[in-house]
Amino acid sequence: MAEFDRVRVVCWNVHAWRGTDGLEEPERIGGALLDLAPDIVGLQEVANRYDDVGGGHQLELLAKQTGLTPVNGPTMIRPHGDYGNGLLTRLPVREVRHIDLSFPNREPRAALDVDLGEEDRSVRVIVTHLGLRPVERRFQVRSLIRAIEERACTMLVLMGDLNEWFIFGRPARWLHRHFGHRGGPPTFPSRFPLFALDRIFTSPPDLLQSLAAVRSSPAREASDHLPLLAELRMDFSASSPLHGRE
Repeated sequence: MAEFDRVRVVCWNVHAWRGTDGLEEPERIGGALLDLAPDIVGLQEVANRYDDVGGGHQLELLAKQTGLTPVNGPTMIRPHGDYGNGLLTRLPVREVRHIDLSFPNREPRAALDVDLGEEDRSVRVIVTHLGLRPVERRFQVRSLIRAIEERACTMLVLMGDLNEWFIFGRPARWLHRHFGHRGGPPTFPSRFPLFALDRIFTSPPDLLQSLAAVRSSPAREASDHLPLLAELRMDFSASSPLHGRE
């Protein structure tokens, strides 16, 4: 897996494929991703609608457009499809897990928890979308940190729409304490980004070499969030788990 020593990661809330013009066009997301040439893509607000005539669902169609492997992580099942998180990857998919982050009387939330790579050269990737209320996010971040600590890994990428409007809020402080403090560029709203709602964290922190919001016209128009693009330097020489129990 020498070709994956440096990895491009994208995190993007795709707003159920609805662009700033109100049109639902998943292929615009795919076109923007082709320009970015990512190895790993974490998506939120993935709306899959099953076609009665056998057209497949939108995440699979996006995978065909980009040449990446899809992993679906629904949080809600609907009569003709599902909705939630998604992952696209160029790396081999080893194992897929789901972390339930649902809070009572609120919209169901979860994290897609995936091991990518090979047995001795792997990275754990978690994709999530946290709740709108502070009490939800506090519960969800505590649950995420507990799940991370319960399972051993040598490299970890946590990304998603954290919906954390306050940079000094408790959920943000807990994540910074766990992963190290690293700011993120504003990504919302896409036309005039003011808030850093979307984040990418890595462990160890120095895996993350660069982080930027993509401000190209296709990206600004395809969703109400801008995509985050990170460059990672993967350290496959690490032998001791950084998290969890062996």
